[in-house]
Amino acid sequence: MIELNADIGEGYDDAALLPYLTRASIACGGHVGDVHSMRAALGLAQTSGVLVGAHPSYPDRVHFGRRAMVASKDEIAGWITGQIETLAEQAARLGLRLAHVKPHGALYNTAAVDPAVAQAVAGAVAAWDPALTLIGLSGSQLLQAGRTVGLAVLNEAFVDRRYQDDGRLVSRETSDALLTDPDQAARQACLLAQGKPVSTLAGGERLIPADTLCLHSDTPNALNIARAVHEALNRG
Repeated sequence: MIELNADIGEGYDDAALLPYLTRASIACGGHVGDVHSMRAALGLAQTSGVLVGAHPSYPDRVHFGRRAMVASKDEIAGWITGQIETLAEQAARLGLRLAHVKPHGALYNTAAVDPAVAQAVAGAVAAWDPALTLIGLSGSQLLQAGRTVGLAVLNEAFVDRRYQDDGRLVSRETSDALLTDPDQAARQACLLAQGKPVSTLAGGERLIPADTLCLHSDTPNALNIARAVHEALNRG
């Protein structure tokens, strides 16, 4: 069965969500979070036997990391490195090692299409620990940059987001950008897992290669979505 992941440590009900997950990306101070929230999320993930990774972002708490920022490659690399390091220190206290890195929000979306940003992110991850897996938008520049520096990569697709015809995510500022109905999310998850095209917002179809499926802990109805997706994937 394809794995299901979610972003945690962002102030939502992580304990209820984790039993449905294989992997969790933990907010590490850029868009939200501090050492206390990181330690709590890591502990919950450890109890659930879930793989843990860093979820670094632009340093933008005001906009929850969902606003793109103009920065040099060195600045971006510094932000990534600092946030990974902070989470890794807390993980080590629990005897855990980070398994992956997945950028958050605007950094994730910018790295998907901007080669310079993608290279900055991938380079920082590889410099910190080349054994880490890099997670990014399916088919994106970020994954290409990750492969170039020798990282293992995972194509990520979303069960709770709608797609454009070109395979990019529909902007959160657009009406109907989110899939909040558990049955609809479960149907999309099954199509993605089976390698079948999903419907786009414009009414077309798009094949989205997927190694891991994501849902967001802040999506309305997230727990019911997680339960429905987990059950649907288990049914095959």
